[in-house]
Amino acid sequence: MIRVLLADDQSLVRAGFRALLDAQPDIEVAGEASDGEEALAEVRELRPDIVLMDIRMPLLDGLAATRRITEDDTLKDVKVVMLTTFELDEYVFEAIRSGASGFLVKDTEPEELLRAVRAVVDGDALLSPGVTRRLIAEFAARSKEPAAEGALAGLTEREREVMALVGIGLSNEEIARRLVVSPLTAKTHVSRTMVKLGARDRAQLVVLAYESGLVRPGWLG
Repeated sequence: MIRVLLADDQSLVRAGFRALLDAQPDIEVAGEASDGEEALAEVRELRPDIVLMDIRMPLLDGLAATRRITEDDTLKDVKVVMLTTFELDEYVFEAIRSGASGFLVKDTEPEELLRAVRAVVDGDALLSPGVTRRLIAEFAARSKEPAAEGALAGLTEREREVMALVGIGLSNEEIARRLVVSPLTAKTHVSRTMVKLGARDRAQLVVLAYESGLVRPGWLG
């Protein structure tokens, strides 16, 4: 059973998400929060699998709450998905840096929301490739100069290749076609790369790909 915490200051938004999620046989809403401080307390008490976190909330905003969750080693298994009104909200990029596993637009289709919740638990790509590429393009334009590549020293050549493909927004299926391997093999390479680099999830792997210099702006082909 996938346990979800809803954190949003709008009760109607929470009610809508709860109705959809609780109707699924493999998902349950473990709790709700109307501000960042409450969300943080609920996460520590309930230990949900996923937090659907609004970016703009009173007392403590979703960005700060996310950072506190992802920096707490005792909460390392909790995934945070940011909720935003616009696909390219200016705070989304900082949210990804802060350890969020991705983001969803509040008016996303119900099927996409359910797919996203299940995907992030499995560690797969949360966003469609098109949206991912737009996010990466914006992130690349805003990111600092790449750091030294030493952080990637422990990776094999194939793992570097796979990481670069993740960095330009390809899904496991697209990576498999590009490298002429099975989707399961591609997923295994991605998982091993994340383990070696200590990346929480695929979103953080994208950030590391840019910050290490393995992928640079303009490589979105």
